[in-house]
Amino acid sequence: MTDTFPTWRGRLEYVCLDCGARYPADDLLYTCPRCGGVFLLRDLDFDELKKRPGAEWRALFDARAATRVTALRGIFRFYELLAPVLDEEDIVYLGEGQTPLVDAAPRFQEEVGCRFAFKNDGQNPSASFKDRGMACAFSYLKWLCRRHDWDEVLTVCASTGDTSAAAALYAAYVGPPLTSVVLLPHGRVTPQQLSQPLGSGAVVLELPGVFDDCMKVVEILAEHYRVALLNSKNSWRILGQESYACEVAQWHGWDVSGLCLFVPVGNAGNITAIMSGMLKLRELNIITSLPRIFGVQSEHADPVWRYYAAPPAGRVWKPVDVQPSVAQAAMIGNPVSFPRVRALAERYADAFGAGADRAFQVVRVTEQEIMDAMIEANRHGHIACTQGGECLAGLRVALAAGLVGGDERAVLDSTAHSLKFAGFQDMYFNNGFPPEYGVTPDPALANRPELLLAPEEREGRDVASFARLGAEAVAKRLGLRPRD
Repeated sequence: MTDTFPTWRGRLEYVCLDCGARYPADDLLYTCPRCGGVFLLRDLDFDELKKRPGAEWRALFDARAATRVTALRGIFRFYELLAPVLDEEDIVYLGEGQTPLVDAAPRFQEEVGCRFAFKNDGQNPSASFKDRGMACAFSYLKWLCRRHDWDEVLTVCASTGDTSAAAALYAAYVGPPLTSVVLLPHGRVTPQQLSQPLGSGAVVLELPGVFDDCMKVVEILAEHYRVALLNSKNSWRILGQESYACEVAQWHGWDVSGLCLFVPVGNAGNITAIMSGMLKLRELNIITSLPRIFGVQSEHADPVWRYYAAPPAGRVWKPVDVQPSVAQAAMIGNPVSFPRVRALAERYADAFGAGADRAFQVVRVTEQEIMDAMIEANRHGHIACTQGGECLAGLRVALAAGLVGGDERAVLDSTAHSLKFAGFQDMYFNNGFPPEYGVTPDPALANRPELLLAPEEREGRDVASFARLGAEAVAKRLGLRPRD
């Protein structure tokens, strides 16, 4: 039945990736009390789902794409794979999920030399992919508050912009007992992104430093106080973001062979979720193969690239000090989800089969390549953010290195809406980047308005005469010829 909420309920538990300790999922836990490791959530009854053939799962999820059941219209179309402990009354739906996957303009694909498309996750409610995780996290918080009869829970997150916007939006919608506080690195969030949590009524607190500094503060708060941490250390957020993988697979008719997914690494939550989601689909035979996954990092924040660039026997994890980056959501030198990436990348390679060394790879790009790619994408009719530009730059690097073949197709994760990063576009067009960014505008891509007539040309003229003067100026500028 697709017109009713599922009756299936699983049994979820936190599993520590470091020491293997397990804890019930009905408490606010973010790191292992025993060793401090990070968690993944696992359903103890997942094997029961394997009793349904893959074809039946595909048919069910396809049918739900047309459901009128509000709780199943977004990410929870894939309810059984995400958080199957929640009841229908717990589900928060603001229109997240089912974001369009748009083929790049044909001439653009020819220029790049590869078939590719953008997954426009900036068309989520708060204009970023973070809404997927927040829909799940806030649905869980509603379930938890009802289960424990809690009358007040403070939600808190560190952010470079998108996380705070999503957290504040969902907290404002749900209301009591949930309230929202966000911590931002002072001066490192675009005005457009800052306006979002302010508009949603969150308490917005700024601290000097970078995202990693704010994240440490939030971790201390979560350790010593009963607050709901909403960064990607929150395992429920990872579950919600797995819906991205499900949507990509569904859009391609559940055949992901020959697909290469390019994903900004950032705090490593999204790439974790995408690997986890694809592995679940494969375990249930909903898909019969796995796509290749490419993490992309800027050279200004590249710890995961450095780790995987080293020979396997010599790999040592080391955080890095970040430099200013246009891909602000990726400007993270110590991703909290890296242990998840490492564990899932190993599982992913094992499940991939032949060519396992190509299953998961990381490429590095320059700030110049990111900005040029974003501007070029939008000049070809897309709405790519700087992270979308980062993915396009990553595809070009992969193509140049021979990592992607001409018979493969790429899906680029454009994580937010381009309007959130309009300030960087203005800096590009006006050659206003500070030296530390290392970005010099390409004159062929820069675009600025032109003033055709001096302001005084308008004075003393009626509308008709000014319109004639203006039309003549436009025609001259464009080289228009009079009609015969």
